[in-house]
Amino acid sequence: MGALRRVKNKRRTRDYDQVVADIKTPRHLQQYKDSKDVEDLPGLGKFYCTECSKWFESDYNLKAHTKGKNHKRRLRILREEPHSQLLAERAIGLGLVDNGKREENPDEMKE
Repeated sequence: MGALRRVKNKRRTRDYDQVVADIKTPRHLQQYKDSKDVEDLPGLGKFYCTECSKWFESDYNLKAHTKGKNHKRRLRILREEPHSQLLAERAIGLGLVDNGKREENPDEMKE
């Protein structure tokens, strides 16, 4: 059981909300890149796909990756709005009203 979990974590990439933050703010991406040792990365960390958060050995491999199905699928997913705490609250009915205050539950007000 332990070996299986290790394999799953080995191939795990960054989540979509992290990638969206990388795209929006270069500082966020730079902090992530600085946390990795350049000597341990493929191609010494020169060839990086931001959308998929993967490093490649050469520019040729990076260009081939950008033409591939997995990269295009990831781009399509990233076009959608990422999940946030606000969306989670709206899903259970704790949304905001137009004036910026939290919406009150009318059933609670009757009591």
